[in-house]
Amino acid sequence: MQRLDGGSAIPPHLAGGIVALGNFDGFHLGHQAVVGEAVARARAEGRPALVATFDPHPVRHFRPDAAPFRLTTLDQRERLFAAAGADAMVVFGFDGALAGLDAEAFVAERLVGALRVGGVVTGEDFTFGRHKGGNVAVLRAAGIAHGFSTDAVGAVTLNGDTVSSTAIRTHLKNGEVREAARLLTRPYTIAGVVQHGDKVGRTIGYPTANIDMGNYLRPAYGIYAVRGRLDDGQVLNGAANLGIRPQFSPPKELLEPYFFDFDGDLYGRTIEVSLIEYLRPEAKFDGLAALIEQMDADCARAREVLSGTHS
Repeated sequence: MQRLDGGSAIPPHLAGGIVALGNFDGFHLGHQAVVGEAVARARAEGRPALVATFDPHPVRHFRPDAAPFRLTTLDQRERLFAAAGADAMVVFGFDGALAGLDAEAFVAERLVGALRVGGVVTGEDFTFGRHKGGNVAVLRAAGIAHGFSTDAVGAVTLNGDTVSSTAIRTHLKNGEVREAARLLTRPYTIAGVVQHGDKVGRTIGYPTANIDMGNYLRPAYGIYAVRGRLDDGQVLNGAANLGIRPQFSPPKELLEPYFFDFDGDLYGRTIEVSLIEYLRPEAKFDGLAALIEQMDADCARAREVLSGTHS
């Protein structure tokens, strides 16, 4: 799996490929349908299959003060695209120069000039170019003019509801992580480097791995049953606090997983934490004894959830 700069000339062996084009943040069922169509067409025609994404997200460029909303990092998307069968990921760095290109210039300079596309597959609601001047109809006309195929994939629904990143974000903000996972086809997963904290957890028997949330969307603050994957592939069950730790001062926003039956050193390591079930909101307790009692109950509940024995 190669990662390519969308502003540079494509390597010859990847020229003429079928390119799935979109943001693909979250890589949910709808995104998977677009990429799946591109991969299927590429295989049928003996062409490379590529997925083109934008980073940073265009919203971040136009609204730099927007609250964090990302569902996946670039590294996570790369792994997901590879698992879906893509040969390469193309990253369009979204900056002022790209934002200033009109739809026709984007096609001519980036798709035809740099990528030398043989075909493009998008979602039917995809827009591109300055002021969102391009859509599927514009892309199809450009394909005829420049000699590449175009396909648009319709919206994907699940139980009558349209699958979208917006719907997933709403579920997560409501603590509905199982509903979000159905649309994503996997649990919402936060990756980060374990950092040193104030080490209060270890003094009360619950050492945690502190992870900064970065640009990820903030789900509902609270306690979660989680599953962690370490950088060596080891998978651990646990419970995590996601939020500002109201019991301690000053408030500090963190994801703090406590992994059951694990006492290794995680500092400086990159781990992934999947949110499996929301257990309860954050709360402030009357002293550490009450907090520890609640944490005992939370961990017992998380073990039930992760063993599949919960009701």
